[in-house]
Amino acid sequence: MQGNELIQGIVVKTYNSFYYVQTNSSQITCTLRGRMKQERFSLLVGDIVQYTLNGPDKGVIEQILPRRTKLERPMVANVDQVIVTFAAATPDLHVGLVDRFLVLAALSGLKAYLCINKIELLPADRLQDIINLYRAIGYPVLALSAKEGTGVAELKQILYGKISAFAGPSGVGKSTLLNAIEPGFQLTTGELSEKIGRGKHTTRFAQLLPLAGGEGFVVDTPGFSFTEFSGIKEAQLADCFPEMEPYSAHCRFSSCLHVKEPQCAVKEAVTDGHIAQSRYASYLEIIGELREQRNKF
Repeated sequence: MQGNELIQGIVVKTYNSFYYVQTNSSQITCTLRGRMKQERFSLLVGDIVQYTLNGPDKGVIEQILPRRTKLERPMVANVDQVIVTFAAATPDLHVGLVDRFLVLAALSGLKAYLCINKIELLPADRLQDIINLYRAIGYPVLALSAKEGTGVAELKQILYGKISAFAGPSGVGKSTLLNAIEPGFQLTTGELSEKIGRGKHTTRFAQLLPLAGGEGFVVDTPGFSFTEFSGIKEAQLADCFPEMEPYSAHCRFSSCLHVKEPQCAVKEAVTDGHIAQSRYASYLEIIGELREQRNKF
């Protein structure tokens, strides 16, 4: 079939100036229309495009629809949510690390879920304080066991019909978790980042993996690094800690950064126990890193 009919699909992979576009159950190999090349438009995995067919399973991209969101590392368009994934144990769960991933999700403008895997390794009462902490702030928290299948159906429901980025440190069982959600992935431990983000055919781009039945896409985010906060202004950081918002308006200074300023309502809320000490410690640590980076330049 060839012609001028515009067909809509989503870019699931890019390689060597070819764009693999998923449309329902078929995947079409596309190139960019010449005028788009001249405009030097950077087409990303996740972009919604319209194309025309010019051969069997081949097409030319004619239009790119406006993006809803853009994840910077790796660069993926139209991601709906980030599943920040940690293990209850092995490796141990560190709330400071959780906070850093949640900040990066907030800076990308994405809804974040906290997913705690391997709950079979830790007594429920030892996890409950952490679950309660983040739920009180407003983060949805999923406690599950990919190994035993507990909570997997709930996670799959959250992924339905959306583009979801999985982020978190190594060793937390992301591959096992994704295999539990979608056995067709057949990923081995440690394979996910290589297959999606660093494989020899993917260069610096990510790849979307479709869930069965067109129910959504998942992408691992090996470049979603908790060590990188470059390009962020100190004044932006408090917005990434939603529990600070009700108090920051009551600080003496409108430009208060909640560090050493007098009459700071946020610091008072920490002292009174309305903001968790661990969260404030994470805030101060990141502020310190931002100032160190600024001083270097």
